[in-house]
Amino acid sequence: MAEVLSAACVPPTFHGIGLFGGEVLSVTTNLVTNFTAWGLDIFRFTQPTIPVQNATFCNVTVSYTHPGQNDNTIVETWLPIENPSWNNRFQAAGGGGWATGRWALSYETMKGAIGDGYATSTTDAGLGSALDPSEWALISPGNVNWYKLNNFASVSLNDQAIISKALIKRFYGKGPAFSYWNGCSQGGRQGLMLAQRYPTAYDGISAGAPVLYSSLTGMSLYWPQEVMNRLKTYPYGCEMDAISAAAITACDELDGVTDGIVSDVDACLRSFNPFQLIGTLVPDCRQAGNRTVEIGTAAAVVVNATWHGIVTAKREPTWYGLSPGTYISNEGGAGGFETPGIASTKCSNGTCVGNPNSMAMSWMKYFLARGDPNFDAAEMTYAEFDDMVRIGRQIYRSVMDTDDPDLTRFRDAGGKMVTFHGLWDTLVPPNATRRYHSEISALLPDTDSFYRHFEVPGLGHCWGHASGQPTSLFDQLRAWVENGTAPEQTPVDIKALDGSTHHRILCPYPQTARFDKEACGDPADTQCWSCDAGAGAGDL
Repeated sequence: MAEVLSAACVPPTFHGIGLFGGEVLSVTTNLVTNFTAWGLDIFRFTQPTIPVQNATFCNVTVSYTHPGQNDNTIVETWLPIENPSWNNRFQAAGGGGWATGRWALSYETMKGAIGDGYATSTTDAGLGSALDPSEWALISPGNVNWYKLNNFASVSLNDQAIISKALIKRFYGKGPAFSYWNGCSQGGRQGLMLAQRYPTAYDGISAGAPVLYSSLTGMSLYWPQEVMNRLKTYPYGCEMDAISAAAITACDELDGVTDGIVSDVDACLRSFNPFQLIGTLVPDCRQAGNRTVEIGTAAAVVVNATWHGIVTAKREPTWYGLSPGTYISNEGGAGGFETPGIASTKCSNGTCVGNPNSMAMSWMKYFLARGDPNFDAAEMTYAEFDDMVRIGRQIYRSVMDTDDPDLTRFRDAGGKMVTFHGLWDTLVPPNATRRYHSEISALLPDTDSFYRHFEVPGLGHCWGHASGQPTSLFDQLRAWVENGTAPEQTPVDIKALDGSTHHRILCPYPQTARFDKEACGDPADTQCWSCDAGAGAGDL
């Protein structure tokens, strides 16, 4: 069979592939042999690290266009032949940041998929190798390229599913028995878009840290900078880090376990007061030339604003903030990368300025200000910031946001979905995913029959910080799709303060994992944890 499939890895095998609304421009094939790599858990999100050794697969790259739109969109599909052979399933890989796919992290996800025997694919949505929208957002100053934005936001995702399934059927003589989506961040948003808009594209969807209220998230990424701009004061990162560290210390035991992780973020937000740290000395502040500095009022204001979220000029709450204790400065980083936190500052000779998040700046510059050369984010008043939030929601919600709670069609098609969100996420507020789950549950009382959400204390954006990822969750999703076994809990490992590994569980929201201190006593033992009823989504 392997020899037959290897011989079939030629363009004529896929001749005549079609797409309604699209025109195939070319099909190229490449027989990849002796492929050896690691499928790393951090890029697989809900799957464990696996070795891939001497794999053979057919790489099929389809270039197509939507006539009249002047685009050139590419779907790249890997079809396993041996080591391992095809498992009769399809797993599509999501994108990240401003990349729909066909970028480094998508390929890392695909390595793991091919190692498990999945046919797997990715798409560039017609945006080429662009990692930010500067190359495609505008057709001219003041005019958004709506074709490319729609392709990025939704259209290419369904195209990818249709084309990849057609390639699979041509190559193996049958389509996939089951199809799955796997992504985080932008890839998580894409997964929710598929469930809402293309409910039959995938049988199972795994979506981590989804940017599901994109128009609001874009502005929340800039909110701490707006606060600093209006204060005209830019604190040292070490001041904000010291407040975060104090919050972790104060709130650590709220869940009954001292491990350096804030699990009950709502209780922490209610009980911890950043302003009590004003005047506290912080030694060895790197941004201040390694001298001792004092936590100022501005640092407390910025941290408090970041944790509580956007408010209007009239002090009315608009959107969620990050969890208390989350590092938000240039020091803390985001999701394991060297990405600055959303309250980052740059300092030289004792003077600091703002250091805005690049995704937030792209959102405002290209889509809200539409390339206006006179736009200066640093000069926005609170009222002008409010207008940006309102305009973004009015114009782009139907295009970008994936907040439609009516998943009736996805449910009725037999679809199953799991989401996860780290409570230490330094970019996307965990309460956003919590809110979405609650809105679905309010509309569809049987939500648990097709959708379950897991909050991960101590996990950063998609990966990183004190918690591991829920690497058993994808196989649990498969079991749910294929034999009806719903995930009642999922295991997770965390690194405790003493460096030891604790084996714990995550529970489907709104349940929370509770430690039975009296009956068990060892927080490192999975058996000492159980699922307990939790609270609903926090109010704005």
